[in-house]
Amino acid sequence: MPNNDFRRLRGSRSPAEFAAAVRRAAREIGEQVACDARYIGRVEAGEIRCPNYAYERVFLYMFPGLTLADLGFSAREAVRGRGARTTTTPSHSDEESDVLRRAFMTSGTATMAAASLGLGTAPGASATARAPLADVSGTPGTHRRVGEAEVSAVEDAVRQIRLLDDRHGADGLYKRAGQPLRTAYALLDASTTSRRSMADRLHTGAGELALSVGWLAHDSGRFDDARSHYAEALATARVAGDAALEAHAFSNSAFLARDTGRPREAVRAAQAGQRAARLVASPRLLSLLTLREAGGWAGLGDRPGCEQALARAKALFERGTAEADPEWMSFFGEAELEGLEAQCWSALGDWARAARHARRAAALQDPHFTRNLALYSAELADDLARAGAPDEAAAVGEGVLDLLEEVQSSRVRTMLSETTRVLLPHRRSPSVSPFLTRHANTSRSSA
Repeated sequence: MPNNDFRRLRGSRSPAEFAAAVRRAAREIGEQVACDARYIGRVEAGEIRCPNYAYERVFLYMFPGLTLADLGFSAREAVRGRGARTTTTPSHSDEESDVLRRAFMTSGTATMAAASLGLGTAPGASATARAPLADVSGTPGTHRRVGEAEVSAVEDAVRQIRLLDDRHGADGLYKRAGQPLRTAYALLDASTTSRRSMADRLHTGAGELALSVGWLAHDSGRFDDARSHYAEALATARVAGDAALEAHAFSNSAFLARDTGRPREAVRAAQAGQRAARLVASPRLLSLLTLREAGGWAGLGDRPGCEQALARAKALFERGTAEADPEWMSFFGEAELEGLEAQCWSALGDWARAARHARRAAALQDPHFTRNLALYSAELADDLARAGAPDEAAAVGEGVLDLLEEVQSSRVRTMLSETTRVLLPHRRSPSVSPFLTRHANTSRSSA
């Protein structure tokens, strides 16, 4: 049923104009929502019967004195489980979702998590053995008790995504990872547990899964999707009072803001993440968030601000690892420290200095993190090209092309394409020409 009340509140503004007003209101109260015209259309069409907690706070702030019912939404308890879905004919996507739910319900192993991602095969996960939606969400007004198997399945899905992303990049994973994420949030919304520790793990697992899927979107160039997933994770963190998850969400949001040309937002998000991270006894987490801040200052062209943040980040990094370091920070070692500093100097136009740090990053990188090795090498090639070393840039670029036979990352490919444009004036060089030709052929074959 269409939400006519909400449509009336929009008034004469277009969906895009109203979405912009929602985003402005969110910023005013410290929320992050990825609202666009499509979201407004879904609300008005009645597809979204009750907004998530972040949107709820924004809408009630925009329309003081009104309730969710006044805005045309249903009460949250009335849309749990089956009632949260619009009545439609079951689709292939619905059937796929049921298989994934069954995977989450029947095993907590990494093998089953891989099956739920569509990345492997596991006993009992065949398309002919589908569990009904009620197996997770129950009938309206009922709940499903969560146990170790369900929570472990969510956690293992997060680990599986990160493992595959580290080795192969995001492009081939993003679409397959969406279904486990929806399953995790359906489980979170429909479940109950008498154990606080289990509920906390489920919230954290769902939030981390949202961040992992958001990162896959980010790395594959789907920036609007990434922003939406990061905002969902941040809302989950705040509902659960999980400072570590909140810091992670702000870290990813700052990274995304920098990559999408919003350096001031990157600084603000990184600083907000540092405030949350102070509740976690992890100097390395604070170091990473301070590096995110440095990247924002560099994007603003503020060299003193960047240098100060870099100095703080290095001092925090040198304090070493701690028991409270989050599991997801396994990538953050000396190589990543060098790589992020290289990005700062690159943004400030100090190409030679950027190349020195990028070279160290590539040399220090654990071969397990194949995607990051490709990333650091692509950064090095670009810095060298801009620093006036075209022959060396082309040689490094050849190595990146070798890695791209295994790694699927739109971000790395985009960086390499930028490097080829910088090298075009040197296309007659016997060292540069073969690289440009091979890059052009690779781009055509992957188009």
